Amino acid sequence: MATTTERAAARPDAHRMLNKVPEVTIWFWVIKVLCTTVGESFADWINTTLGVGLINTALIFTAVLAAVLGWQLSTKRYIPFVYWLTVVVLSVTGTLYTDILTDSQGVPLAVSSSVFAAVLTVVFGIWYARERTLSIHSIVTRPRELFYWLAVLVTFALGTATGDWTLELTGWTPDVSVLLPLGLIAAIVLGWRLGAGAVLSFWLAYILTRPLGANLGDWLGSPGDQGGLGLGTAVTSVIFLVAILATVLYLTRSRSDVIEADDLSQTPRAVNPARERIMLGYYAVVAVATAALLVWAHQQPHAAAAGEADAPAPATASLTPQQATSSFPPADIAKFRTITADTLAKLNSGNQAAATTRVTDLETAWDDAQPTLEPKNEQAWTFLDGEIDHVLKALRAKNPDKTTEVDALNTLLTSLG
Repeated sequence: MATTTERAAARPDAHRMLNKVPEVTIWFWVIKVLCTTVGESFADWINTTLGVGLINTALIFTAVLAAVLGWQLSTKRYIPFVYWLTVVVLSVTGTLYTDILTDSQGVPLAVSSSVFAAVLTVVFGIWYARERTLSIHSIVTRPRELFYWLAVLVTFALGTATGDWTLELTGWTPDVSVLLPLGLIAAIVLGWRLGAGAVLSFWLAYILTRPLGANLGDWLGSPGDQGGLGLGTAVTSVIFLVAILATVLYLTRSRSDVIEADDLSQTPRAVNPARERIMLGYYAVVAVATAALLVWAHQQPHAAAAGEADAPAPATASLTPQQATSSFPPADIAKFRTITADTLAKLNSGNQAAATTRVTDLETAWDDAQPTLEPKNEQAWTFLDGEIDHVLKALRAKNPDKTTEVDALNTLLTSLG
């Protein structure tokens, strides 16, 4: 949806520069969704899979963001690679900031969603009061460029918070959760086609691409028993990074998304104030219907969202410690018990990142021993495998709960004798 009605908005001639953002074409929306998916999967991969830890990952990407944003601000024109690299890093950073509030500070998602919505409203309010336009086609001065990137960062944080809050309320699996933001974006496109304000429609769709991309990342990366395709966060990140690179190369060569200086050759869509007011009512109806759907879904019986800390206990019948371990070499059992106890100690000391890293050693040791242990006693191996899986899910949950983690580790320690 191109905001061409704002292209000729009043712009001061002093300090004018070339527009450093792309034309809003179908490619803009494709690559935006790709970037938001990478933001979700790449942040999770570094934070959880590599065990860097949430705070350390956020610090790393804040430094990277400062460098990349400085590069973008120093350019004299729109350069696809620099622009979209900035969007990718903003996506990762915005996701991490939301996760810090939720995971480290314990801020409820309802609160963080409300706070980010208020912050975005303030950013837009100050931006409009100063510049009299919020159009993407008017980013031709330094203040507007700074407002634009600040708004983009907050939209990523807001999209992350509202997307996670939706999953928390509904318990939907990733494959189902993709449908809500996709449907809302379709409703916005319809509203824009019917005469809704182009700038409002643009920013609503822009915010919704964040939960859409995040849910796509979860769907591709989550295991099959959690409603995903099981590709993993690393593979998902690589796939989308390659897709982003290919798209950026195409745009660099074709220049199909470049807004030429003072390009007014296209006839702007006529503005119909009465029609825009009607479509504001339409957007209000869509918002009320969405809220009603979420309330209804929340009231239905459902498990926690896939990947949350309260993962279900293993379904295998319980075995005594003697039954679970007697068939296996004592040295192996001692190794598993040592790693589990070490993980519990790190968790009790308040070092979640170190505990998450240490539990990866348990997963590796268990997988390495599978060819030897499973043939000795398949029932005992399946039982312990389920309990180890429970531990891994608890520690690697997007919003880990310490009580659930400790319970899972203590249960495994008991089973290991």
